Amino acid sequence: MRNTTEVTEFLLTALSDKQWTVSTFFIVFLLIYMNTLLINVLIIILVITDPQLHTPMYFFLGNLAFLDTLYSSVTAPRMLSDFITTSKAISIHACLTQIFFFIYFASAELFLLAAMSYDRYVAICHPLHYIQIMSWKVCGQHSSVVWILGFLYSLVHTLCSLRLTFCGSNVIHNYFCDLPHLFQISCTDTFINFLVICIVGGTLGLVAFAITFFPYICIFITILRIRTKDGKLKALSTCTSHLSVVFSFYASLIFCYLVPTTSSLVSINKLVSVVYSVINPLLNPLIYSVRNKDLKAALSRVLHHVSKAVSREV
Repeated sequence: MRNTTEVTEFLLTALSDKQWTVSTFFIVFLLIYMNTLLINVLIIILVITDPQLHTPMYFFLGNLAFLDTLYSSVTAPRMLSDFITTSKAISIHACLTQIFFFIYFASAELFLLAAMSYDRYVAICHPLHYIQIMSWKVCGQHSSVVWILGFLYSLVHTLCSLRLTFCGSNVIHNYFCDLPHLFQISCTDTFINFLVICIVGGTLGLVAFAITFFPYICIFITILRIRTKDGKLKALSTCTSHLSVVFSFYASLIFCYLVPTTSSLVSINKLVSVVYSVINPLLNPLIYSVRNKDLKAALSRVLHHVSKAVSREV
């Protein structure tokens, strides 16, 4: 038997080791993170305070903005901290905590996108019964299922990760803790962990995928039946934002978790990790708000009320 030293902390790797890029990356990602918080919080405030946004679609959009705020906050602050500190060490408990919340919010967003797809299906294919089908009770139930499923799914993976031991390399080739990188440096057989991913993750993933994409078959058939060009464009405009967010989210997840991680793909894997953990939470609200007249009108009303309140004080 050879002596082995049990690992008690991990070393994260920064996006770049070159000194001249560190300050640039820090400023860029700090601005991205601050804008992510600002825009998503603004959408949440508008959805809560403006009565004209009290509809199922904006209810789910508010949930998405809240999720993106939490999701980006799991990795971005630690990444920014590593840019300006010399120590990249993270304890095992802190690493598992980061993994729990990352999987929680990522899986919850996956289920939320499925719920938003069903909402678009009802709005386009059954417009006369939209209010009855998508009642506030149903919206609340969908939202509860999203958050509870995400929590339970993350809890299962985190509990399974507690059985892992680490006695070799403690270097994680990414700027945050994630399951695939943890499996690579584990001294314990990870067969059970992969089995849980295949059974639980595969089942929930396929269900979420089906609920997300299958309704669009009915949606596109319904749109093709609309006779007027303006009617078709109006129906499509309500789906393009959601589809853009869905494709961006799924593409980055598929690359990171289905493409085998090799030494030659470490840099690309980091780049894609940045996209789905830092960039996507900023892009999602921008995609939904750039061409959204309701959000722009709500923002102008809020600014108008604020300006009137300031003028009265003056």
